[in-house]
Amino acid sequence: MTTTPAPKLHLKGITKSFIAPRSGQQTLALADVSLDIEDGEFICIVGPSGCGKSTVLNLIAGLDTPSAGVLEKDGKAIAGPGADRGVMFQDYALMPWQTVQDNIGFGLRHGTPGKQFTPQQREERIVHFIELVGLKGSEKKYPHQLSGGMRQRVALARLLANGPDILLMDEPLGALDAQTRLILQIELLRIWGQTAPRSQRKTAVFITHDIEEAVFLADRVVVMSSHPGRVRAVLDIDLPRPRDEHVRAQPRFGELSEQIWRLIRDEAYRAIDGSEPTRTEPAESAA
Repeated sequence: MTTTPAPKLHLKGITKSFIAPRSGQQTLALADVSLDIEDGEFICIVGPSGCGKSTVLNLIAGLDTPSAGVLEKDGKAIAGPGADRGVMFQDYALMPWQTVQDNIGFGLRHGTPGKQFTPQQREERIVHFIELVGLKGSEKKYPHQLSGGMRQRVALARLLANGPDILLMDEPLGALDAQTRLILQIELLRIWGQTAPRSQRKTAVFITHDIEEAVFLADRVVVMSSHPGRVRAVLDIDLPRPRDEHVRAQPRFGELSEQIWRLIRDEAYRAIDGSEPTRTEPAESAA
């Protein structure tokens, strides 16, 4: 008799409440969030502002703890931060006094991720990831000498160099101009390994407000609703890999983007002008 392996990430009935420090009022940020993420999957989470997307990411990262529910990685409870989960933020979080190579190698040289390597192996690994993200020749530059896209490449290389099992990315491309963002979406899939077998890919959880970005990147898109945050739908993105810019012209790409927009449209309008949603649609899991 064979047993089914545990998912890479298992969220069951996750609830998260916050207490406002001044008023003491309790806010329910997440309610009964359940989701299984398999090894090597690229998952995008979308939803209106305030739906708890970043809260979910912080819980998986171990930066916060759920008020209720089960949160596991490889069948074991997540009790706090760990080198097995790497986080990449929108604002780069680079050290301005460190060069490109020193930012990328910081965790390897000074933290837990580098303990398994010899000094020579650490330096070779830094060079490898500098080249992987296309920054060869910029090793000695400082963050202020780089464009936004180059800074985000440094942040991505630093994340990968530390060798986490799971990549957690909170709107990492959100601050970039539209053209750079499209280019880095393609680069992100290349670096993630979309041409490699799934067993060789990292598990990725990617937060975004951009519906088309989610459809382009993801194996599945998790659509959340707000007040409190819940999983409204999980859509399989049945676009073949590898993907390049031509996939955006496919009718199926537009269909999937429109389907996701219909799910979040009313709440998105309400978040802007306070109006009530014109209709509701039930939670669903769609292909």
